[in-house]
Amino acid sequence: MTQTPIPRLVLRLGVPTTISMLISAIYSVADTYFVSQLGTGASGAVGVVFSLMAVFQAVGFTLGMGCGSLLSRKLGEKDKQAADVYASSAFYASLLLGVCVTIPGSFCIRGLMRLLGATDTILPYAVDYGRFIVFGAPLFCASFVLNNILRAEGKSALAMIGLCTGGLLNIALDPLLIFTFGMGTSGAALATLVSQCVSFCILLSMFLFRRSITSLHPRGISRSARTYWQILCVGFPSFCRQGLASISTVLLNRQAAIYGDAAVAAMSIVNKVFMFVFCISLGIGQGFMPVAGYNYGAKQYGRVRKAYRFTVLLSLILMSAMAAVVYALSAQILTLFRADDPEVIRFGTTAMRLQCVAMPLQTLIVPTNMIHQSLGKSAESTFLSSCRQGIFFIPLILLLPRWIGALGVQCTQSLADLLTFAVSVPFAIRFFRKLPKDET
Repeated sequence: MTQTPIPRLVLRLGVPTTISMLISAIYSVADTYFVSQLGTGASGAVGVVFSLMAVFQAVGFTLGMGCGSLLSRKLGEKDKQAADVYASSAFYASLLLGVCVTIPGSFCIRGLMRLLGATDTILPYAVDYGRFIVFGAPLFCASFVLNNILRAEGKSALAMIGLCTGGLLNIALDPLLIFTFGMGTSGAALATLVSQCVSFCILLSMFLFRRSITSLHPRGISRSARTYWQILCVGFPSFCRQGLASISTVLLNRQAAIYGDAAVAAMSIVNKVFMFVFCISLGIGQGFMPVAGYNYGAKQYGRVRKAYRFTVLLSLILMSAMAAVVYALSAQILTLFRADDPEVIRFGTTAMRLQCVAMPLQTLIVPTNMIHQSLGKSAESTFLSSCRQGIFFIPLILLLPRWIGALGVQCTQSLADLLTFAVSVPFAIRFFRKLPKDET
């Protein structure tokens, strides 16, 4: 962590993370693709339930990235005992919080789907899909924690094995359960649940068979409120990022529903496609986080600077290329999902191209947010993570459709990205001006 050349180190950690996230995104897109063959209402249901899954991600990423940031710095300081405490406490807390989501969610699934933006025609599909997803909440949350712990240790390849195996299994099970066994949207949800169980078991085995640096023994669970407060404070930016993603998706669904099921389905497809593209920047950024945290803990500040610059440059090249390809093929991509619904293609093409224009801005937004979070600067990171889908997105999605109609739904994310980029630049400049220049 402190000796390997920065480009090689960031790539060694970032490439497996990116592959893991891409596989996860692929099986999410596969869900959308196969479910979309059942009709526009079913396609819209995926977008509705996606906001619920963002809640699970919020819990998992809050605990996972919170303990991961603290853990990587403790390992940089050679304090393994403290790292074990953070890892164990976050893991068992994630299981408990997942159960707390599953129990009430199972009893009020119809009301929950209504709250998330399901229309009368989308509701039956959303209930069938959401029932299994709610049941798997503890495993969803805990898997995110295990994944982040392994990445914080610098073992991104092990994390990749667990996520990729589950993702590939999901892709294989989708058509089998949806069409062969005639389960419809329930089949897609069951495929996701089974694949998540497999991923969880594989990730947990890395700790049980001592492939990891840290351990997850119940004796390591902290009884100090301060430990959990530290994890939550450092991980709170992730909670804001993922929690606001859930709220923004609900508001987006509600605003799109004004223009019919085709608009809801179109925005659902666009969001899933861009989740796939966004994984490139996010994966590289999450590979960069342990490099920044470990070297900061070891007082190797020059390596922190080099890692940031390399991450921004690499992301810019990759994201610009992906944005150009998606822009050129927007209509064709949407046709793959709903070839028999021209309204979905028309509505989604405009939204997709607008997001492509703003996508390269993520190459500075993501590393700037993550370097603040990885070094425990919770206030700055929380603000930055709240901008894209909270501080800017929520007011825009509520106001723009009133002023410019459907175009307001289509362009909200792009405008929110532009404003977030404008805010991130001075934060990055300020951070590096204050970072010590002398290495020890």
